[in-house]
Amino acid sequence: MNGVERIEGTVTTPKGFLAAGVNCGIKRGSLDLALVYSTTLAAAAGVFTRNQVKAAPVLLSRQRVPGHAQAIVINSGNANACTGHQGLADAEEMARLVAESLGIPPQHVLVASTGVIGVPLPMEAVRRGIALITKVLGPRGEEAARAIMTTDSFPKMAAARVEIDGKVVTVGGMAKGAGMIHPSMATTLCVMTTDAAVEPHVLQSCLRRAIDRTFNAITVDGDTSTNDSAFLLANGLAGNSLIREEGEGLGRLQAAVDAVAGELSKLVVRDGEGATKLVEVQVKGAADDADARKAAEAIATSLLVKTAIYGGEPNWGRIMAAVGRSGARVQEDRISISIGGETVVVGGLGVPGAFEAAGSALKGKEVVITVDLGLGEGEATMWTCDLTEEYVRLNSGYMT
Repeated sequence: MNGVERIEGTVTTPKGFLAAGVNCGIKRGSLDLALVYSTTLAAAAGVFTRNQVKAAPVLLSRQRVPGHAQAIVINSGNANACTGHQGLADAEEMARLVAESLGIPPQHVLVASTGVIGVPLPMEAVRRGIALITKVLGPRGEEAARAIMTTDSFPKMAAARVEIDGKVVTVGGMAKGAGMIHPSMATTLCVMTTDAAVEPHVLQSCLRRAIDRTFNAITVDGDTSTNDSAFLLANGLAGNSLIREEGEGLGRLQAAVDAVAGELSKLVVRDGEGATKLVEVQVKGAADDADARKAAEAIATSLLVKTAIYGGEPNWGRIMAAVGRSGARVQEDRISISIGGETVVVGGLGVPGAFEAAGSALKGKEVVITVDLGLGEGEATMWTCDLTEEYVRLNSGYMT
């Protein structure tokens, strides 16, 4: 097993991890509290939103990573954001209650929340939920994935395995997200687990690289949440030699973490609120990678491009306009564009007769837009989705 093998699985697929999801009463009738638990103390890494308005669980959890942890508790239905000192006290109580039930130190519990901003947590419900969920832990990763959903239409889970030092190492994960999705550190809630043995600061670097390549390369609507958090726990039960630095072992683990994060991030975009198409935006030939990223992000976040894709209209002029305003270095007469494999622009000019063929390519559920700026070796890829009437319907009545 030399390379990464993608497998069916979730956060409980790696050795030594248990999970559960329950309804505690924050939401009516659906799972709203999740717990992921390692049977042994694990190295812990995390990355968080760059939004200057940060939810209480973000403020709490970012103080505890990189380091060690054994549990992550997550509620949905309430963001515990913009809730002042009480919100921070509630997040700390969540960690303490989980720790007391599991017999571990409070500082080894990480906390995350998602849902409506500005409403205090209903702590009586949370207390009941924690008392219940710690008693039903097991290989219940799908329940945990469902419990962190908000406007998601399906749970998002992925797993992969790779061989390190002759030992099979597994990585599993779950994520939530459908709206308020845009690259900025984590861009959603994500929990990944692995039975690899890794030093915490090395694990932190591994997670940051994975998130930059995956979750930080997706966008649905250009909005970044107050609660964005991504975690990675590594408990060492696979039995590989402790990974302390860059080398073959870390390279193999990185590939597996990248694979799981990549699958989860694409599932988030595929489930974009009201989305009907997954769109991959490839930019190449830029002066450098930073310019390529600017151009890709401008295309992926353009409302005009996203609505045209929804309508099945290969309006390449909107792509040209997005590239031109992106801030990337551009020479108009060097730009080429293809939509769904059909070349629609060469040398900055439209290709006669290509409109109809490109329109047919937009009928599928997955679309690739490729832009060659013709200036250098810079490259970047981002993933987005189309923009539909359903997005407006969902978000115009989110609290009601």
